[in-house]
Amino acid sequence: MMSGNASFDLQDAAVVSIAHVDAPQVVTSSEIDEQLADTYERVGAQPGLLESLAGIRERRWWPEGYLFTDAAAAAGVKAIEAAGIRPDDIGLLIDTSVCRDRLEPSSAVTVHNTLDLPSSCMSFDLSNACLGFVNALQVAGNMIDGGQIDYALIVDGEGSRGLQESTIARLAGPETTMGDLFAEFASLTLGSGGAAAVVGRHSDNPGSHRIVGGIARADTSHHDICVGSLEGMRTDTKALLDAGLYVSKLAWGDADERGWLDADRYIVHQVSQVHTAMLNELLGLDPAKVPLTFPTLGNVGPASIPITLSMESDSLSPGDKVLLMGIGSGINASAIELIW
Repeated sequence: MMSGNASFDLQDAAVVSIAHVDAPQVVTSSEIDEQLADTYERVGAQPGLLESLAGIRERRWWPEGYLFTDAAAAAGVKAIEAAGIRPDDIGLLIDTSVCRDRLEPSSAVTVHNTLDLPSSCMSFDLSNACLGFVNALQVAGNMIDGGQIDYALIVDGEGSRGLQESTIARLAGPETTMGDLFAEFASLTLGSGGAAAVVGRHSDNPGSHRIVGGIARADTSHHDICVGSLEGMRTDTKALLDAGLYVSKLAWGDADERGWLDADRYIVHQVSQVHTAMLNELLGLDPAKVPLTFPTLGNVGPASIPITLSMESDSLSPGDKVLLMGIGSGINASAIELIW
């Protein structure tokens, strides 16, 4: 097994609860195609690629004025209630959202205030594209193993409404080229949602789901092939797919030694139909063990893995080996093992 920064093991950290919240407004890919029909016809593009190629039938939007921190806090409330703990028990809050309403202060302080967490609870944002939530599990788990805190709350709130409205408006313009459509295609695959997890000691929380450990790899030479803001995101989709698969294969190099080839469930970051199929083939994953949420939710960024885990949790049994597997633009790839 490779040692050092590439891998880690935890002793007594566990996911005590996992929860998610859905955005209420459903926006179908057909509706987006209708808004871009004139552009498609003018540049010779084929409508329907969002559904036929990406496999995304619909995604969700929050109402106008609903903040990303509102989504994160709403998921946090559900996770705290499911864990059966008091807000005063929480010693750490991490907000892993990519979407944020401002540069400072942190999104975490707003969630901290909304949830009325104690002054003894430290809070900060942890941002790493679509891997933030997975990274936060490692950070929280290490702090619990180190005896610094009893419980951590990890939250995430994402919203694609503003980005997609501005992208659709831009692509509907008379200057749009086929190249522009391809560069901004990934923006239209995004979705909205919130997720949260409470992390605590496995020994103190019967029925909790132990965080065994994980591995990570990076190839940051690809840091400029997917660059986004709240106004727009330009992506070299083919290059991002190839780089993500390459780094995922590197990260999967220790899988045999860790016994991950026979896991009961693989909770992978939800990107698209093409990405998931190629990842399954490359790593030898059984598609029947890879639950899908992207067809109806789209790519919800770092909330994708916890949302999918939350939706799948009722079908898991005690003792099941569950792999959380993500790729973040940049490129980073990580996998974390849970024993359910």
